Amino acid sequence: MYKRIRDLREDKDMTQKQMAQVLGMSQTGYSKYETGENDIPTSVLIKLSHFHHTSVDYILELTDRKTPYPSRKP
Repeated sequence: MYKRIRDLREDKDMTQKQMAQVLGMSQTGYSKYETGENDIPTSVLIKLSHFHHTSVDYILELTDRKTPYPSRKP
């Protein structure tokens, strides 16, 4: 999972600092997610999946399908 969030960030040519700003956190905190030093909270996983237009399952390496799931209708 940690390599996957790094790869997604790098695919957008973003720095850790830029990604941290999107998430409203410090670069150091975000870096610890990429290295696996800290677990990623569910709320951050959701933000990452929305930002990268993918699914949480893809980030968690439960699937290799990068496209997001269809939206639920209310």
